[in-house]
Amino acid sequence: MERACFLMTILPGREAEYERRHREIWDEMVTELRRSGITNYSLFRRDRTVVAYAECHPDTETAFSTMGVTDVNRRWSAWFADVLETFTDNNGQLLWATEVWHLA
Repeated sequence: MERACFLMTILPGREAEYERRHREIWDEMVTELRRSGITNYSLFRRDRTVVAYAECHPDTETAFSTMGVTDVNRRWSAWFADVLETFTDNNGQLLWATEVWHLA
């Protein structure tokens, strides 16, 4: 298991909509996240910045690669195009944060 953290930025004025859509998360999205090996997934928001934390099985690359090619992920990402300002870099990679310390 690997821990993963990445950042996203919400478009100005779209914070409430971002939260509303997550209150209505699709069952199929939850199922596919778990099937892909992504568990204990949390989102934290401060103003327009979202910090995402997840535990990935067997590792981050495998879990996110598996999830990334699913139809539900494609549809979810398209649904959030009018809400998120950034969630990837210029190469299409998530904006990963490096783990500095962990208390087990």
